[in-house]
Amino acid sequence: MPHPTAYLSFNGNCAEAMRFYEAALEARLEILMTMGASPMAAHCPPADHDRILHARLILPGGGVLMAGDCPGSMPYEGIKGVSFALNYDTVAEAERAFGALAAGGSVTMPMQPAFWAKSWGMLVDRFGTPWIVNGELLPM
Repeated sequence: MPHPTAYLSFNGNCAEAMRFYEAALEARLEILMTMGASPMAAHCPPADHDRILHARLILPGGGVLMAGDCPGSMPYEGIKGVSFALNYDTVAEAERAFGALAAGGSVTMPMQPAFWAKSWGMLVDRFGTPWIVNGELLPM
């Protein structure tokens, strides 16, 4: 059965965002392909050649986060109506990731206990991506 995979869109700063997520989430950036280095380069405006066509980040435990830059000719409206949830086995891991993702962003709900997790919090990172971070999920 397929597993949904987040595919984030950025406005020319995808490479910076994915390198930030690589460090913040202790992940491994597997692919960071520009439009100019892709097989589609001849079909892309030269002004877009430095934009990211496709990026893939491998998260600890095997999860995947993918992304790319919106072509310069398309309007970019940001990420709306969704948050990306990260579930960690321990509160300490969750707090570390939360702090790293929050750097330069805004905390919308500080880490605190909840009925579904020993700790959870919400933030929007400096790239406009909304996150929910859970530490040590509880049986429901």
